Amino acid sequence: MTGQTVWLGIGFLGQALFSARFVIQWLASERMRRSVVPHAFWWFSLAGGVTLLAYALWRGDPVFVLGQGLGLFVYLRNLMLIRKHRRTAAA
Repeated sequence: MTGQTVWLGIGFLGQALFSARFVIQWLASERMRRSVVPHAFWWFSLAGGVTLLAYALWRGDPVFVLGQGLGLFVYLRNLMLIRKHRRTAAA
C-alpha cells in the first residue's frame, strides 16, 4: 500500500465521520419528534474535522485547511459548553 493510498483512506474516513454526524442528528430529531443536536453530533464533527484537517494538510490545500481548522474551534467549544452544563446540572 502506498502512502498516497493510505492518505486517501484517511480522507475518506474523515468524510465518512463528518457525514455520519448528519445521520445521527436526523435520527435523534426523528426520535424526539423535534429538531435536536445530540452530544454525539459534536464528537463526530470533531473526529471528522481532525481527520479531514490531517488530510488537507497532507494535500497542502490552504482553503481546505482553513475551513476544517476553524470548524474545530466551534466543535470544541460546543463540547466544552455541554460539559459545563452537565457539571452545573449535576451539582
